[in-house]
Amino acid sequence: MNGETHSQLANFIWSICNLLRGPYKRNEYRKVILPLTVLRRFDCLIAPSKDAAFEEFQSLKSKPERVIQARLQTITGHRFYNLSRMQFDKNADHSILNDPNNLAPNLNNYINAFSPNVRAIMEKFKFSEQIAHMAEKNILFEVVKAFAAIDLSPQRVDNVQMGYVFEELIRIGAEQSNEEAGEHFTPREVIKLMVNLLLVPEQDLAQSHVVKTIYDPACGTGGMLSVAEEYIRKLNADAQPKLFGQDFNDEAWAVCKSDMLIKGEDADNVILGDTFTRDGFDRDNDGNKWTFDYMLANPPFGVEWKQQQKHIQQETDTLGFAGRFGAGTPRINDGAFLFLQHMIAKMRPVSAGGSRIGIVFNGSPLFTGDAGSGESEIRRWLIENDWLEAIVALPEQLFYNTGISTYIWIVSNRKEPQRKGKVQLIDARNFWVPMEKSLGNKRRRIGDPSDKAKDPDHIGDITRIYASFSDGETRLFTLDGKDKELVVNKLFDNEDFGYHKITVERPLRLNFQASAERIARLEKHTAFVNLATSSKKNETVRQQEIEAGRVRQQQIRDLLAVFAEQHGNTLFIDRKQFLLTLRDLERAHDLRLSAPELKAVLAALSERDQTANICTDRQGNPEPDADLRDTETVPLKQSIDEYFQREVLPHVPDAWIDHSKTKVGYEIPLNRHFYRYEPPRALEVIEAEIKALEGEIVDLLREVTA
Repeated sequence: MNGETHSQLANFIWSICNLLRGPYKRNEYRKVILPLTVLRRFDCLIAPSKDAAFEEFQSLKSKPERVIQARLQTITGHRFYNLSRMQFDKNADHSILNDPNNLAPNLNNYINAFSPNVRAIMEKFKFSEQIAHMAEKNILFEVVKAFAAIDLSPQRVDNVQMGYVFEELIRIGAEQSNEEAGEHFTPREVIKLMVNLLLVPEQDLAQSHVVKTIYDPACGTGGMLSVAEEYIRKLNADAQPKLFGQDFNDEAWAVCKSDMLIKGEDADNVILGDTFTRDGFDRDNDGNKWTFDYMLANPPFGVEWKQQQKHIQQETDTLGFAGRFGAGTPRINDGAFLFLQHMIAKMRPVSAGGSRIGIVFNGSPLFTGDAGSGESEIRRWLIENDWLEAIVALPEQLFYNTGISTYIWIVSNRKEPQRKGKVQLIDARNFWVPMEKSLGNKRRRIGDPSDKAKDPDHIGDITRIYASFSDGETRLFTLDGKDKELVVNKLFDNEDFGYHKITVERPLRLNFQASAERIARLEKHTAFVNLATSSKKNETVRQQEIEAGRVRQQQIRDLLAVFAEQHGNTLFIDRKQFLLTLRDLERAHDLRLSAPELKAVLAALSERDQTANICTDRQGNPEPDADLRDTETVPLKQSIDEYFQREVLPHVPDAWIDHSKTKVGYEIPLNRHFYRYEPPRALEVIEAEIKALEGEIVDLLREVTA
């Protein structure tokens, strides 16, 4: 690049935004800069073959589209072409700048003369709208003229450097529209760390001409794919990384596809569409299931999947584990776990080399959901299959649109021998340096000397901690002005994250009495009230049913009045004895209470009484009291019976476990595992600080009143 760095060239291109001020807001500049950079690069790439392609097309007009495309791509040497004689270069015979009065229609005609893949990109950029807007504001000619003056030919800027330029433009655009950036743009240092963790154990990347496939199901502008490709090519210039991605957002997809074309990649491997409802990589042309060597993603945090629910549920019910979501579905308001299941469904079999996955989550997937819930079952499936390899807790305030805690999960079906049956937790929350200037919610970044020469090598250090796989490893940090040595690495068995959720029951104990107060409760009981209601539409029948119900209600009142006269002062502490007494009275008055009526009477005349006898069922088994029901979580490594004997029975001797309700759950309480108790400051210290502040306030008041 003639000594010019890609950052300098990107900044120069971005400086053209000075021409956009007024008609465009700052966060709208990318709508012009990105598509025009793409057009100018493509224009420079095909300039040498432009006449040859145009002439060849004259003889191919009657041929099928695929034949035309194949032949013209061969002539241009690229995966695209243009059939217009126009060019950006102001010195060309057919320069687009030669007719300023018709620049807008000429520019649109020039774009429409591109191959279908480029036209699709421009359509998703909605660039025709920007052309019309710039023409209306009389700035179109100056903007296009400025881009025409930039030499983006491959002789000056090769594909790798051009890729860097485009990524830098994307980054600047994301920063300038930081309220949206988190949706499509992951900070580069986070991606670099993620790629490091994903690829550092790989031994075969140095093999000559090794082919590796990399997939991102929520690729956004393609940053993760680009960094992964860069990492592999730095290790091995002869390596052949193949990139695949899908995204639902039009502009993000257009940016990613442009980036792929700019770097000479197969841009057809970037699919536009909803990953859940239209999987762009379900089956290949031969009908084989798509699988990939490496997968990375930063899916949106806390985004509901209600619109996709019908499709996902249908796939789950129909295919089960043969589909993508057999392990279960998370809560409707957070679909992050769906992305992970989608990626796991695309892992290569271990016999074919297996796969490695890196994905960014917020804290919710770690612990949300009780035993038996969708989230817990997904964690259980993931851990019991021994796929979860490591989780790295990242610093807060790393992302543009959120300051919440985030985590990198590393998942693999081909763990190294020492990692089998283990999960590594890394606390990297203190590996950060402050941003020179806050960008939205992004106030911190992970130190990276390759980006900022004076930075600490946080990315390298976290990667070494991961690779060391050493339990209890520590690092020294300066926190609140004090040096503290903190544990940053812990190893756990898979079972450490599982637990049994047991249901502890206690017996139902009730007393019964036919007092006036308790009998009055019957009037509000639903089953009793419903006796004098009817849903019949025929008015005559309805009135007859209501009247019959009222008669029945009065019969029950009369029965209980007699019961009160005979036994009103008796407090029954045995339900069976109370029922026998009530049945005797029913027979004496030739009245038999139905099951709902009896239930209503029992509910009205009873009160809980821990001194009463236990209520039993027909088999003599104690009935549980729903109000006293409780649950306990027992780690998988502990015996349920031993735990119950030790922790429960000493406090409630009459309790028992309902084993039919026992569930297995999984959670990953990372914060708890790295919790470090900080004792409160001495009261004398706090009191001294308060007195000092009071003194400062008094001094300030004296200055005001002096």
